[in-house]
Amino acid sequence: MTNERDGRLARGERTRATVLDAAVALASVHGLEGLSFGQLAEHLGTSKSGLFAHWKDKERLQLDTIDWARRQWTDCVMAPALRTPPGVRRVFALHEARLAFYADGMLPGGCFFLAAQTEFDDRPGTVHARTAASLHDWLEFIRSLIDEAVALGELPDHIDTAQLAYEIDALGESTVIHSRLVDRDATFTRARRAVLDRLRALTTDPALLPKD
Repeated sequence: MTNERDGRLARGERTRATVLDAAVALASVHGLEGLSFGQLAEHLGTSKSGLFAHWKDKERLQLDTIDWARRQWTDCVMAPALRTPPGVRRVFALHEARLAFYADGMLPGGCFFLAAQTEFDDRPGTVHARTAASLHDWLEFIRSLIDEAVALGELPDHIDTAQLAYEIDALGESTVIHSRLVDRDATFTRARRAVLDRLRALTTDPALLPKD
């Protein structure tokens, strides 16, 4: 009985992961509000009743989709950066990992979080709060890497770390839009160069960073 129960749980978790992968991808294009059980069922070739076994309503699905997108972001953007030595190199590695995530086209809409933020920025409620918390935590993560670089003496201690974190994030967000509406290759080149130049101008040891 135990093995049978464990097998059902494992299958349930695999199904849930497959659905949430699809939900993040679809929401990056259609938004969280455009995400529906019918749309997901059609996309996955399954029944809506099977999805209701995992989520009781649309809001619960939206919240779990945000959490799953955070997990994806952690694995694909934050984790690679953390494998780089701490300091200014790690700050730049985070930006490069983000650009690589976008450039690889892992999500058809480019960025789940940019879509969610523009959709729910003026719509109070639980989904708004979860989206805001995700942005806050991301900015704090960038800032923590910058603080680490300051503590190591690789960035000057007089810089406004919150301001620099904001600038790096803003340049990452603009990449999504510009790469789709203006010039894709030039956008990625400029987005990388903008942060690289900013960090090289600030760091106490420019040799730690690439020249171009």
